[in-house]
Amino acid sequence: MKSLLDTHFVIWLATGARRLSAFPWIEQYRPWGVSPVTLLEIQFLAEIGRIEIQNPQFTDALTEDPRFIVDEAPLVPLIRKAMELTWTRDPFDRLLAAHSAVRRIPFCTTDRTIRSFHPLLPAELPPLKEP
Repeated sequence: MKSLLDTHFVIWLATGARRLSAFPWIEQYRPWGVSPVTLLEIQFLAEIGRIEIQNPQFTDALTEDPRFIVDEAPLVPLIRKAMELTWTRDPFDRLLAAHSAVRRIPFCTTDRTIRSFHPLLPAELPPLKEP
């Protein structure tokens, strides 16, 4: 596993979204790491109507797809690291950034807040532009 994907990257890759054309470098990070936290966030997003994904079918397909590795990081170190990340109140962002830190692997994300604070990012991500 060469990287951990943020939830939006997991959704884009699993569904073949067009916006992936902006990230041609993502292929070199295969197999892609997926946190179990992402699976829960996808369920939440589906429940509130933000995405149209059917579970457990989506999760089953993802876990069977050889491009992805669901990485079951130990929960206690993950929670301890997440408690240090006071720069966000989003529990999913906090846990996912912590997962990347605990595993010491780059976190593939387009989230501006995470990119401003999390030190482990793919070198190919362009620098943030001022809002």
